[in-house]
Amino acid sequence: MQIAMTLPTMLAHGRAETLAWCRGIDEGPFSSLAVPERITYSSHSLTVELAAAAALTERVRLWTTVIVLPSHNAVSVAKDLASVDQLAQGRLTVGVGVGGRAHDYRAIGGDFSQRWQRMDDQVAEMQRIWAQEPPFEGADPVGPPPFQPGGPPLIGGVIGPKAMARAAAWAEGVDDPTSITAVDGPSLAARRSLVIDAWKHAGRTEVPHFSASLWYALGADADRQLGDYVYNYMKIFDEGFARQMAESAPVRSAAALRDAMAAAEAAGCDEFFLVPTTADPAELDRTRDALGI
Repeated sequence: MQIAMTLPTMLAHGRAETLAWCRGIDEGPFSSLAVPERITYSSHSLTVELAAAAALTERVRLWTTVIVLPSHNAVSVAKDLASVDQLAQGRLTVGVGVGGRAHDYRAIGGDFSQRWQRMDDQVAEMQRIWAQEPPFEGADPVGPPPFQPGGPPLIGGVIGPKAMARAAAWAEGVDDPTSITAVDGPSLAARRSLVIDAWKHAGRTEVPHFSASLWYALGADADRQLGDYVYNYMKIFDEGFARQMAESAPVRSAAALRDAMAAAEAAGCDEFFLVPTTADPAELDRTRDALGI
């Protein structure tokens, strides 16, 4: 199982932290560098942070985990991501999902209704744009073309059998969001089996990629750090629910992180994305030490 790292996109940070995190992740041994998306939050712009990561790294693969595609214009997303893929010389993988926060859609004029069908349609539109088909008759193609022929690989950030079946029509795999606060090995293995079954039912012969993510904290202030992060991120849904999630999130020590990684590997994850809950670049060293990597 490959171990990937997420930038502290959701936390307050500036140039110094961005430089340190990008360069530290690229030094290794992490497989990928991921950037998540929120709109009505303190987070940085996904596209801006991803472009910075493309310029500041040489080795690691870059991921969106995930861009909430139906809240955006597909042509603009296709152009932005093709530009990032050029800057990264083909190191980009695009995770897409529908999200669950109506506020994020409303803030940028997105339509929260029928978002599953719109995502399917938008994926097809982006692929046409990346193939340099004009967006409408008489128009020039939308450049630049992506560095990777046909465009970056697409991964579905999806939950549930119906969503997995839809993703099997266009994705190379699934990035499962259900383990974000805790890794339940048997449940994760069962979800991987659902993804494999969805690919088989779609007539796909290749084994789909399967990855997941986890919020964690290390260091002297890990309890407060993780609790605050989970509560602040989840309170948009319900403050009582957010408080419960914050209190129960278990990965607050090196031993707990090792246990979580072992469970994810036993469940068959191809790649696992660690999500730091601090912008302090020293968390990278603590993570390497905790995992012995």
